[in-house]
Parts: sequence; C-alpha cells; structure tokens
Amino acid sequence: MSAKIKYTNEALGDVKVIKDFLPSPAELSFNEEAVKVTLSLSKKSVDFFKSEAAKNHTQYQRMIRRLVDAYVTSHSEP
Repeated sequence: MSAKIKYTNEALGDVKVIKDFLPSPAELSFNEEAVKVTLSLSKKSVDFFKSEAAKNHTQYQRMIRRLVDAYVTSHSEP
C-alpha cells in the first residue's frame, strides 16, 4: 500500500443525496411479532449490534429486526 493516490478535480456527474432513513440503535429496541429465519451476518455486524444492544438494555436480534423493518417501511409503496 505504498502507492500514492492521485486525486483529480473532475465533476461528479449526477450526484443524488438521500435522506438518512436508518434509525439510531436506541430506536431499534421495540417489541413486535417475529418469524424465525436463518441468516448469516458478518462478525463485525453482530459484534456491533451486541455492543449497542448492551448499551440500550435490549436484545441484538430485536435491534436487527427493527433495522430491517425500518428499511422495509421506508421503501414500501404508500
């Protein structure tokens, strides 16, 4: 990694800023009916959610479920 990166001052083209729709970790700790699924996640992601769940006194699986629910809500058609 000794090669230097050369930056240019080029136009970015069509850049679109999207609203940050993801909830904070504290907002991911609600109770809701669940369906069990098998899902493989990266160790980094699971460690993050376990850490945040401990800070917010909740379960990390519940936080992941709420994150997926928030994504679905923000991308569902009205």
